[in-house]
Amino acid sequence: MLHIAKNLGQLSFGKLMAVYLDTNRINGALLAPEETVERQIQLSEQEAYSYLHDDFFQQKGAVYCIWEEGGAYVCALRLEPYMDGLLLEALETAPSYRRRGYAVLLIGAVQQMLEQQGSVRIYSHVGKRNEASLKTHFACGFQIMKDHAAYIDGSVNDRAYTLCYEKNIAEIEKKN
Repeated sequence: MLHIAKNLGQLSFGKLMAVYLDTNRINGALLAPEETVERQIQLSEQEAYSYLHDDFFQQKGAVYCIWEEGGAYVCALRLEPYMDGLLLEALETAPSYRRRGYAVLLIGAVQQMLEQQGSVRIYSHVGKRNEASLKTHFACGFQIMKDHAAYIDGSVNDRAYTLCYEKNIAEIEKKN
């Protein structure tokens, strides 16, 4: 089932961090290499909480999208305003649920929800070597738009693509 959170209070932060366990291990090791693994994960989770509280949810239109099954958060992604659409970022599936199609299921549910609201344009930045994520995005109708990623902060990464998914854009633009 699709769960949309428009603020931090609408999330179970502990369940969300279970989805990002592997990422928090990696980020924690970079953040505090001298600490124990448990402390590294804790510090990474604290940093994630601060980002969501202080930055992400302060943006108008920013939402967290989660696929939930049996009370567990299985897969998650963030959407925030970007250029003339939304940016899909932080797509991840909990380690014990990977390779079962949950990312495609989540993205599809998000696309359907947005399409019911009208025109939709979703961007995503994916590493050129991240075959699993590219395959997922292509399965959901994304196409390569740029041979580099132009991030929100203005930086550019030549090792990633900018992908785009559009629905009903041409029909809306014809009417205007």
